[in-house]
Amino acid sequence: MTAAPLFPGFDGLMTLSRREGVDIRPTLLRVLTDLYVQTSAHSADEERQFVELTSRLIDQVDDATRAAVRARLAIYPATPVEVMAKLGLRSPHPGEPLPLAAPIAAAPATPPAARAPTEAELRIASSLAMRPNDAAEISDMFFAASASERALILHNLADTPLKASPRIPTARAARALHILEMAAFAEDTENFALELGEALILPQRIAAQVVDDPGGEPLACAMKALDMSSAIFQRVLLFLNPEFGSSVHNVYRLSRLYDCLSERSALVMLAAWRGSTMAVTRAKYRAALYDDERHRARAANLQARPAVQPGTAPAVRTGTDGSKR
Repeated sequence: MTAAPLFPGFDGLMTLSRREGVDIRPTLLRVLTDLYVQTSAHSADEERQFVELTSRLIDQVDDATRAAVRARLAIYPATPVEVMAKLGLRSPHPGEPLPLAAPIAAAPATPPAARAPTEAELRIASSLAMRPNDAAEISDMFFAASASERALILHNLADTPLKASPRIPTARAARALHILEMAAFAEDTENFALELGEALILPQRIAAQVVDDPGGEPLACAMKALDMSSAIFQRVLLFLNPEFGSSVHNVYRLSRLYDCLSERSALVMLAAWRGSTMAVTRAKYRAALYDDERHRARAANLQARPAVQPGTAPAVRTGTDGSKR
């Protein structure tokens, strides 16, 4: 099935969600629901894809996530009938402004279940970092998303069990913040990107993409990973790119995003950027190295042998006068 237009890359994250030890299906369901209720009306194709995706996820998530999604869709007037039935919501009668939640029947008595692991325990148990292909999928999806979709992605990354990058050492971060602020005042985007790549251990291609992104959300993630204060971040927005900083709407929007952005979300995104670099490197060099090995093996087999092998004929010694002895 193709990815839903309201969330590009959703099928790729579904593949990630099926990995052992990494279950992000609750996050996927929350994000998909948040994106769906942002618009008051949807096309028939969007509604069909929303029903298909949520139907796969509702039965596979925990009770807390299901209850949160049920609460969001219970007050949304355009919730599909199939999803309402799946969540135990009854359709509104004519004259009722919003669908009301139907009473939930008491569950039959069952033996007490084992205690569910806490969020901290899940993060500790999830010791697997993102695979390079998964990291590249998340990175590409983030850069291709709109401003509202990026905000939702960053908000939900804080609750995922994906392994985040370690915090940047305080001494390195302090030195980098000073240089970055001076480069922003000088409107020197090239040196700003160079210092950012060194501080976050990112290749120059990714660092330049973060700095040059027209939306500004990647830059907010990078600065949050360095623990830049909100006041300094606002000054960076105003001076680094004067054309961008001249828009009050842009500065105000990103300042609000920065204040709400968690350090964990920024570090998870940093891990995705680093992992995506490994995916690109492997794809670039794997085939070349394979051909090189075949080429070396072929050249060794086809190498011409000398006509006279060493030791097959006695050496002829000559005297100083040129006569044979």
